[in-house]
Amino acid sequence: MLQMKKRKFSGTTDTKVSPREQRNQELARILAEEGIVLLKNDGILPLKKENKIGLFGNGAVCTIKGGTGSGDVNARNVVSVYQGMKNEGFQITSEEWLKDYEEKYKRARQNWRDLILHRTEKAGISDFFNIYVANPFQMPEGRKIIREDLAGTETAVYVISRNAGEGDDRHAEPGDYYLSALEKEELRVLSEFCENLVILINSGAQIDLEELLAVKKIKAIMNISQPGMEGGNAAAGVLSGRVCPSGKLTDTWAVKYQDFPNADEFSYRNGDTSEEVYSDGIYVGYRYFDAAQIEPRYAFGYGLSYTEFEIAVEKTELYGTETRVAVRVKNTGKRFAGKEVVQIYLSCPQKEPREVKKLVAFAKTRLLKPEEEEQLTLIFDQKNYAYYSETDHSWKIESGDYILLAGNASDHLRAVKVVTVEQTVTIEKAHRIGSLKQSLKEWEPDPKVAVEKRKEWMESAEKDSGKLILTPVEEEKQIYVSPLAQEAEKVVKKLSDRQLVLMSLGEISKGHEVALGAAGIMVPGAAGETSGCLEKEYQIPGVSMADGPAGLRIMKEYKADIEAGNVYTNGILGSMENGFFLKEEKKELQNETIFYQFCTAFPVGTMIAQTWNEELQRMFGRAVGEELQEMGISWWLAPGMNIHRNPLCGRNFEYYSEDPYVSGKTAAAVTRGVQSVPGTGTTIKHFVCNNAEQNRMGSNSILSERTLREIYLRGFEIAIKTAQPMAVMSSYNLVNGIHVSENHDLLTNVLRGEWGFAGIVMTDWTTTTAGGSTPWKVMAGGGNLIMPGATSDISDLENALKKGKLKREDLESRIQKLLEIIYQTNAYEGCRSYNEQFEQG
Repeated sequence: MLQMKKRKFSGTTDTKVSPREQRNQELARILAEEGIVLLKNDGILPLKKENKIGLFGNGAVCTIKGGTGSGDVNARNVVSVYQGMKNEGFQITSEEWLKDYEEKYKRARQNWRDLILHRTEKAGISDFFNIYVANPFQMPEGRKIIREDLAGTETAVYVISRNAGEGDDRHAEPGDYYLSALEKEELRVLSEFCENLVILINSGAQIDLEELLAVKKIKAIMNISQPGMEGGNAAAGVLSGRVCPSGKLTDTWAVKYQDFPNADEFSYRNGDTSEEVYSDGIYVGYRYFDAAQIEPRYAFGYGLSYTEFEIAVEKTELYGTETRVAVRVKNTGKRFAGKEVVQIYLSCPQKEPREVKKLVAFAKTRLLKPEEEEQLTLIFDQKNYAYYSETDHSWKIESGDYILLAGNASDHLRAVKVVTVEQTVTIEKAHRIGSLKQSLKEWEPDPKVAVEKRKEWMESAEKDSGKLILTPVEEEKQIYVSPLAQEAEKVVKKLSDRQLVLMSLGEISKGHEVALGAAGIMVPGAAGETSGCLEKEYQIPGVSMADGPAGLRIMKEYKADIEAGNVYTNGILGSMENGFFLKEEKKELQNETIFYQFCTAFPVGTMIAQTWNEELQRMFGRAVGEELQEMGISWWLAPGMNIHRNPLCGRNFEYYSEDPYVSGKTAAAVTRGVQSVPGTGTTIKHFVCNNAEQNRMGSNSILSERTLREIYLRGFEIAIKTAQPMAVMSSYNLVNGIHVSENHDLLTNVLRGEWGFAGIVMTDWTTTTAGGSTPWKVMAGGGNLIMPGATSDISDLENALKKGKLKREDLESRIQKLLEIIYQTNAYEGCRSYNEQFEQG
């Protein structure tokens, strides 16, 4: 018999930094250190701490830890680059400039807050988030840099910060993708005053580097991304050489924005956000740059170190349907211990148009001292050899020669082995996913490009070794039966139509000041809860969920009356930007107790992927799981894993990469970490093709089934098959004319039928009220939970049941799956790691 946990107030009344906070802050720093990518170094780095340094730029004292919206985290504090450099022992000459900028920043923030609140008062609190998104904060200008700011130094560090977030896309304009006029002027002045400039790019996605690289005094460029609450300490550690940089890019950085295939068609740029035409097809990121023969500024997988490594492939063998590559990595440098990332790519036959190469495996070494070496074995399965055939809706491995390439970046590879497939084999029959309702012209590369490159690789590979013969076999489908399926089915059969309907929705009875318990706000600032309508009769409580993916976004503090069991929250104003929009509260509440929910602001998703360290990513996931458990939250609304199709997508910082393999492997590692903690689970999102923010609720993504399968679904497939997240969140947008949240082909045929997904599917927030989806179609299509729920959803679902548009047996099936997952959360005593059932087969 399952026993509910007795609820308690989330958080703590103790303001001291807890051991858990200390552990996780250290982990946040390590993640940032390993995710920093050194792009350029003309010998200036590492900096000597005994030499004085000038520090400037809008991100020096106001370093951006992460993006805005649901990806934010209300952390206890944030270490800026300035603080980090001071902590590291650097002597800063420009402290007066920095103090002046900090004051200007504070005033600018206060003015911005007043503007947002004034407009919200006129429009109503329900419009707060839209007003917030439409009026992003603009970093102020600092005072003019003078020679005295660099007294006694020839070296300056300049921090360029950019921010973006949910609800809007970035712009190819000065101050965003391009340098602002002020930034160019400050760099010009600094070039006059000193000999050495070091640039730190504090941005969640790419910026233009052309103007930076034209400044001769710039000797080093470091991408510190948006590095979380410990970012300043991490950046300073790499600058000083205490840490040897080991991060690698998970995106291509172009010479110019126009080099991207969809530069003028992305989102709002063609004047029409109602449709997003994926005319680039499978040629996204490095796949396009390879096929179009466009030289990038910095290639996918690129990243410098303070030391040198030798990568030697010692053996390649086939083990069943797996390919195993044994590699020896040696630190050949003399001074620094460091880590290297080994990357394996595959070049496929070109009978069907294919990318020139694609990533199929990677691994990161441990910390290697000079002259020290490590043996690694990289493994990938046969699905990586396959392409998707739209002719008969299947995955095929075609006959021909497959060339294995090894190196430490996508443009620094050596052909090491040829694997031959003697006969084309269909390894998996699939369901057709809808159909294009209009003509689509996809970009086509010159076939000679891949042919000539493959010829070059074949010659070098054949000199080194003989061929291997791969015999593909049909893929096995995994079918999982929940250990609690029977228990859930018994309950579902007893439920009334009304109860089934209410369980389909998030808890919609919650106000901002109600009793803790079945009708209470269990975790203030949490994104939502499932319905508590079955708690009294069936001991099935509502469970909480919190936004991510750089940590937990909940209120940092709230007030409660412990005796009465009342929780007092401040709604959305209290949950955004650390409660920055709250006005000072003058009245004290009777029997008031303040609870603190101190959560860790880890680096953003892109930076976590840039570590290329699956073990570290798993540790990050476990740390998040421990915070979920401590706060009484069951589901983390993360990882975010949409593809970086264009650098201007406003939420790229939340997502991992332009490459589906990196996205899938990173999400799987994080998920396994979270779900190793009893009763906690991930919600991978946004499924699928949510690759732009403007008009995200109404935009129709138009693309071929092959592109959908090979690029945009592939990462989700990897994560689900190898990590089984508790939940998937469907995206707002349409795919080829059908809302994803209603799409039976995607949510039922693909997720469950093909991939064996065992968890639940929930909608993104307000999909059925503001997003154009119909509640009963969501449930009929394969959804299990509509969030956050609305009274209009109740009437729609009940009417659909009465009229037979929604079958009761289908709704029972959806709610049974929901109960199976709820039963396995931390809402119950004795809950276990969700991973265990899948590890045991």
